[in-house]
Amino acid sequence: MSIDTPKPADMRISYDKDQLLESELADTPLAQFTKWLSEAVALGPDTLIEPNAMVIGTSDEHGQVHTRSVLLKGIDERGLTFFTNYGSRKAQDMQSHPGISVTFPWYPLHRQVNVVGHVTKVSREESEAYFRTRPHGSQLGAIVSAQSSIIDSREILETKMAELQAQYPEGSQIPMPDFWGGYLITVESMEFWQGRRSRLHDRLRFIKSGESSNLGEASAWNVVRVSP
Repeated sequence: MSIDTPKPADMRISYDKDQLLESELADTPLAQFTKWLSEAVALGPDTLIEPNAMVIGTSDEHGQVHTRSVLLKGIDERGLTFFTNYGSRKAQDMQSHPGISVTFPWYPLHRQVNVVGHVTKVSREESEAYFRTRPHGSQLGAIVSAQSSIIDSREILETKMAELQAQYPEGSQIPMPDFWGGYLITVESMEFWQGRRSRLHDRLRFIKSGESSNLGEASAWNVVRVSP
């Protein structure tokens, strides 16, 4: 039985869910992001899985760009936080080049949020506080995986996981590994993208206007409309 090859050029939808006008924009990037995140969450997991998922782009020492999805675990006046293995490729990239770009792809709402900024590690205390909120299996998984390293088989992971489960049964305190922790993205710009008909999308961008990058401080940001 032959299968027709999908033709990406023929895949079109009309973006007509909403609009984004200057008069509707919140005063701060934090308030606008919180509003849109709440609306993404309200769709429910059957419509939008993991609304806190974000695609991050980093570049290595040779200028090669890498992207992957990670989960946002916090946003406040300082910026956005996520957690990972400090030996991973993304961590190595960020060590070489702290610049980062982020996209939240909220397709069911015909929306994106695009962030540009730079990263720094959060304190061990902050990482530890988040680590303690993770499910037991996820805490063990952080120890098991030498993220981004090449391994011979999945059995290596399964064996190590079984050993750790025996060493740290459910209910026991698992030590947070030194090679795992969080990053803070300090924002330089945050763009809110709303799909519109005929590809005349609304793009309103908060751009840092001075030294402050406080996401909750209106005076720290200028707003511009960007052509689609």
